Amino acid sequence: MAEVQEFLATGKRKTAVARVRLRLGTGQFVVNGRTLEDYFPREASRMVIHQPLETISGVGRYDIIATLHGGGVAGQADALRHGITRALEKLDPANRAPLKKRGFLTRDARKKERKKYGQKGARARFQFSKR
Repeated sequence: MAEVQEFLATGKRKTAVARVRLRLGTGQFVVNGRTLEDYFPREASRMVIHQPLETISGVGRYDIIATLHGGGVAGQADALRHGITRALEKLDPANRAPLKKRGFLTRDARKKERKKYGQKGARARFQFSKR
C-alpha cells in the first residue's frame, strides 16, 4: 500500500498557533474537527486562508487538516494562512518565490505589549503633578 505523503508546518500570529497537515486531495478543509465554513463563518477569514492556495493555483488540489489554538478569530485565520504557506513551501521549494512576494512567509510578530508594574497600562502613565 502506498503511503500518503504529508507535509507538516506550524503557522503563528500574535498568540494564535496553527498546526497544519497538507496532503494531495480534493480541497477538503478540517479545522479542529470541523469544516472550514463551520469554524470560520466570516467570508473575509476564509478568503485570507485561501490566499496562498490561489497564489500557486492549488485550490481544490490539497486536503488540509489543521489544529488551531490561542488568539481570536482573525489571529487564527492569519496563523492558518501562515501554516498553509509554510507547508506549500515544503511541498515544492519552487512555491517559495510567489508566496514570499505576496508576504505570506513573513510571520506577523506583533503582539499586545505587556502592562508595566506601577503604571496604568502598557503605554499609559498616571498623570504627573508638579504640585
